[in-house]
Amino acid sequence: MHPAHATRRTVVALLVAALAAVLVLWHPSDRLDGVRRLAGLEPERRLPAPTVLHRGGRFAFLQTQPGSSEPVGWDPCEPVRYAVNPQGQPAGGAELIERAVARTSEATGLEFEDVGETDLRPFRGGSISLGADERLVIGWGDAGEYDELAGDVAGLGGGATEDDYGHVEYVTGGVVLDTEAFTPTTIAQSPQVMEAVVVHELAHVVGLAHVPEPMEMMYDSSRGQISYGPGDLEGLARLGSLPCR
Repeated sequence: MHPAHATRRTVVALLVAALAAVLVLWHPSDRLDGVRRLAGLEPERRLPAPTVLHRGGRFAFLQTQPGSSEPVGWDPCEPVRYAVNPQGQPAGGAELIERAVARTSEATGLEFEDVGETDLRPFRGGSISLGADERLVIGWGDAGEYDELAGDVAGLGGGATEDDYGHVEYVTGGVVLDTEAFTPTTIAQSPQVMEAVVVHELAHVVGLAHVPEPMEMMYDSSRGQISYGPGDLEGLARLGSLPCR
């Protein structure tokens, strides 16, 4: 082989290898996170981590890591992309959701990214919807569609997890709000109380469970609480302070 040809082929091979490395390291897919970590490119948080303070309240996590007391949460280096299904949405409902999402983001340090409307339902066949762009689906429904909304239940919320080599994290979630409880009248007359219901369900989505303390937002029934209690704030801060994956 002519030396000049060999040199050109070597240069081309090096350029192809360099291009492949750039694509792997900077491609947005989270499937390549492990490769990026090996290359020393650690992921970065989307928003600053909240300060965890021991406030003396009550909180509990829905799940903890296998063999550990560390809670299961969302990856703070990935946005929680959410979409709203407007079917059955009452007047003022969109604004309630917007404010509740902002409060949840502030308390957790998780970034919530609004990707618009969707026709997906929050829960389908007893399971949480999995969408290509929507990690969280928020919608409206009634007991005819969701048996759990029967009686005085005003909303449902929760998340679904994925096990990544022994580390569990939330990857999708759903919230459904009862159209019999959320009416234009109740929203207009008691906006803070109705907003608190949405905040409560979003707290389930990010990983908080009920607690037997009426002063906490995560008490299992509404007593008119409109603000986070001390345990709510500590629990949400802990969930939002988990390390990136």
